[in-house]
Amino acid sequence: SVPESIFTRLTHHAGMAFALGRGDDVNAVNGPEYYDTTWKQFTARLPGVEVDWADLYPSWETSKEKLYELDSDVHLADPAWVVQLEQWDMDDIEEVDDNISPWFGNSLSGRHASPTDEWTGDYEYYTLWEQFEKVAQVLNEEERYEALSAVHDDVLATIEERLPPEDERPSVVLLTAADIEKQIWAYTVGNPGFMSSHIRPLEPHDAFEGSIESGSNVDFEALLEADPDVILFLSGMQPNVSMNDLRATLEDDPVAAEISAVQNGRVYPQGARYQGPILNLFQLEMSAKQFHPEQFGAWPTSDGGPYPEIPEEEQLFDRQHVADIINGEF
Repeated sequence: SVPESIFTRLTHHAGMAFALGRGDDVNAVNGPEYYDTTWKQFTARLPGVEVDWADLYPSWETSKEKLYELDSDVHLADPAWVVQLEQWDMDDIEEVDDNISPWFGNSLSGRHASPTDEWTGDYEYYTLWEQFEKVAQVLNEEERYEALSAVHDDVLATIEERLPPEDERPSVVLLTAADIEKQIWAYTVGNPGFMSSHIRPLEPHDAFEGSIESGSNVDFEALLEADPDVILFLSGMQPNVSMNDLRATLEDDPVAAEISAVQNGRVYPQGARYQGPILNLFQLEMSAKQFHPEQFGAWPTSDGGPYPEIPEEEQLFDRQHVADIINGEF
C-alpha cells in the first residue's frame, strides 16, 4: 500500500515528498520553523503551492519512543545516520523497521561521508535526483517524478549550453555565520554529493583550491587570501537575515573590504544545502545568475528573500508548469 504518513529527518527528503504533492503528509522534519520559512521563500514564486511545516516534530535528535508515537507509514530517513545518534544502535534500527515501518532514506550522499562503525550494512551513494526517483516509486508518484525530472534535464542542458569557458568562471566560496565578525564556516563548492548539486553543474573554481576541508572555520584574513570572485551566504534567503547589513559589515572591515567579491558587489544569498528537487531547480537558476549574469541574466540584488521575481524570458524553468506538477494538474 502507498504510505500515507511520512517521517523525515532531513529536508531533502521532506522536499521530495513536497515535490510529489505529499508535503502535507510529512509529520516530522529537522528545524521545522527554519525550513518552513526557507521553503516559503521559494514557494512564493509557485502559484497555488503552499508548505506548512512550522509546527511539525523537530526530528534531528529523534527517539525510538517518538517514532512509535508518530507511527509513520515510512521513515524517509537514513538509518546509517540515525544509528550514529547517542541512544540508537542497530537493534533499535531493526526494531523500528520490523514493528513500525521501513527506513527509506539516504543522507550521507550529501557529502559522500562514510558510515560509522555502528552501521553494519552496505552503503551506496546516490545523487539527489536518483534518490528522488526511488522515493517517487515508494509513494507511487512516478509520473510526477518524470515530469519534474524533464524540467531538471532542461535546466542542466541550458546551463551546459551557455556555460562560458573555464578561464571565465568565477572562484566561489559558500559561507555561513550567525555573526560574521565572530565565527565563519566555509564550505568548498566542488565536492561530490547532493549538498552542492546546485553549484557543481556550473563548474566554478574553488576559491580555497582544496586548501581547507569543507565546513572549516575561517577568518577575514583567510578569506582575503583565497580572494573569491563570488561569496555565497547560506541562510541569506531567511526573512530575518539582511543581506544589505551583511554586505555593509564586510565593506566596513578593513580586511574583508579588500576581497574581490566584496569590492565588486558579488556577495549573494543562498537557500539550503539539504535541498529537495524544487529548491534544487530554483538554486540552479540562482547560482547561474550569480556566477554568469551575462549568459543567464543578472540576479536582482535584494536585502533577502523571498526569491525575486525574474522576468519570464530570463527564467530557466516555467514556474506555472512546476506548480502544476506539484499540484497534480499536468
